[in-house]
Amino acid sequence: MTLPNMSPSEPQTKLTRAHVYISGRVQGVGFRAAAWHKATSTGVSGWVRNLPDGRVEAVFEGEPTLVEEMIQWCHQGSSAARVREVNVENEEPQGLSGFEVRY
Repeated sequence: MTLPNMSPSEPQTKLTRAHVYISGRVQGVGFRAAAWHKATSTGVSGWVRNLPDGRVEAVFEGEPTLVEEMIQWCHQGSSAARVREVNVENEEPQGLSGFEVRY
Protein backbone atom coordinates (compact mmCIF):
# COMPACT_ATOMS: atom_id res chain seq x y z
CA MET A 1 0.00 0.00 0.00
CA THR A 2 1.32 3.43 -0.94
CA LEU A 3 0.48 6.46 1.15
CA PRO A 4 -0.29 9.74 -0.60
CA ASN A 5 2.37 12.41 -0.59
CA MET A 6 1.99 14.09 2.80
CA SER A 7 4.28 17.04 2.16
CA PRO A 8 2.94 20.34 3.48
CA SER A 9 1.03 22.27 0.89
CA GLU A 10 1.10 25.99 0.29
CA PRO A 11 -0.81 27.75 3.06
CA GLN A 12 -4.09 29.07 1.76
CA THR A 13 -4.84 32.72 2.34
CA LYS A 14 -7.84 33.17 4.58
CA LEU A 15 -10.28 35.74 3.27
CA THR A 16 -12.54 37.93 5.32
CA ARG A 17 -15.59 40.04 4.49
CA ALA A 18 -16.76 43.25 6.13
CA HIS A 19 -20.15 44.87 5.54
CA VAL A 20 -19.66 48.53 6.39
CA TYR A 21 -22.08 51.42 6.93
CA ILE A 22 -20.62 54.94 6.94
CA SER A 23 -22.57 57.96 8.17
CA GLY A 24 -21.90 61.69 8.20
CA ARG A 25 -21.36 63.92 5.18
CA VAL A 26 -20.53 61.03 2.85
CA GLN A 27 -22.78 61.56 -0.18
CA GLY A 28 -22.04 64.08 -2.90
CA VAL A 29 -18.41 64.37 -1.78
CA GLY A 30 -16.70 61.75 -3.98
CA PHE A 31 -16.76 59.05 -1.30
CA ARG A 32 -17.76 56.19 -3.63
CA ALA A 33 -15.22 57.10 -6.30
CA ALA A 34 -12.46 57.43 -3.70
CA ALA A 35 -13.48 54.09 -2.15
CA TRP A 36 -13.30 52.45 -5.59
CA HIS A 37 -9.85 53.90 -6.18
CA LYS A 38 -8.57 52.84 -2.75
CA ALA A 39 -10.06 49.33 -2.99
CA THR A 40 -8.75 48.64 -6.49
CA SER A 41 -5.27 49.91 -5.62
CA THR A 42 -5.32 47.85 -2.40
CA GLY A 43 -6.57 44.67 -4.10
CA VAL A 44 -9.82 44.38 -2.13
CA SER A 45 -12.98 43.09 -3.83
CA GLY A 46 -16.53 44.23 -3.17
CA TRP A 47 -18.80 47.18 -3.83
CA VAL A 48 -19.95 50.57 -2.53
CA ARG A 49 -23.25 52.46 -2.87
CA ASN A 50 -25.26 55.37 -1.48
CA LEU A 51 -28.27 54.59 0.71
CA PRO A 52 -31.51 56.62 0.68
CA ASP A 53 -30.96 57.62 4.35
CA GLY A 54 -27.72 59.50 3.52
CA ARG A 55 -25.27 56.77 4.56
CA VAL A 56 -22.82 54.90 2.34
CA GLU A 57 -22.85 51.10 2.37
CA ALA A 58 -19.84 49.04 1.32
CA VAL A 59 -18.67 45.45 1.27
CA PHE A 60 -14.95 44.69 1.39
CA GLU A 61 -13.64 41.20 0.81
CA GLY A 62 -10.03 40.01 0.77
CA GLU A 63 -7.04 39.35 2.97
CA PRO A 64 -7.77 40.41 6.56
CA THR A 65 -5.06 43.09 6.71
CA LEU A 66 -6.26 44.66 3.46
CA VAL A 67 -9.91 44.62 4.51
CA GLU A 68 -8.89 46.25 7.80
CA GLU A 69 -6.99 48.90 5.81
CA MET A 70 -10.20 49.69 3.90
CA ILE A 71 -12.22 49.90 7.12
CA GLN A 72 -9.68 52.32 8.58
CA TRP A 73 -9.79 54.36 5.36
CA CYS A 74 -13.58 54.69 5.78
CA HIS A 75 -13.04 56.66 8.99
CA GLN A 76 -11.60 59.47 6.82
CA GLY A 77 -13.04 58.77 3.35
CA SER A 78 -12.63 61.24 0.53
CA SER A 79 -11.06 64.61 1.23
CA ALA A 80 -14.45 66.40 1.27
CA ALA A 81 -16.18 63.78 3.45
CA ARG A 82 -16.91 64.33 7.13
CA VAL A 83 -17.35 60.85 8.58
CA ARG A 84 -19.33 60.66 11.80
CA GLU A 85 -19.60 56.91 12.32
CA VAL A 86 -18.44 53.62 10.78
CA ASN A 87 -20.31 50.43 11.66
CA VAL A 88 -18.83 47.07 10.64
CA GLU A 89 -20.52 43.68 10.42
CA ASN A 90 -18.29 40.68 9.70
CA GLU A 91 -19.72 38.15 7.27
CA GLU A 92 -18.67 34.97 5.50
CA PRO A 93 -16.69 35.70 2.30
CA GLN A 94 -18.60 35.04 -0.93
CA GLY A 95 -15.67 34.92 -3.36
CA LEU A 96 -16.19 38.34 -4.93
CA SER A 97 -13.76 39.54 -7.56
CA GLY A 98 -13.22 43.15 -8.55
CA PHE A 99 -14.70 46.24 -6.98
CA GLU A 100 -17.69 48.21 -8.26
CA VAL A 101 -19.66 51.33 -7.53
CA ARG A 102 -23.35 50.45 -7.35
CA TYR A 103 -26.16 52.87 -8.15
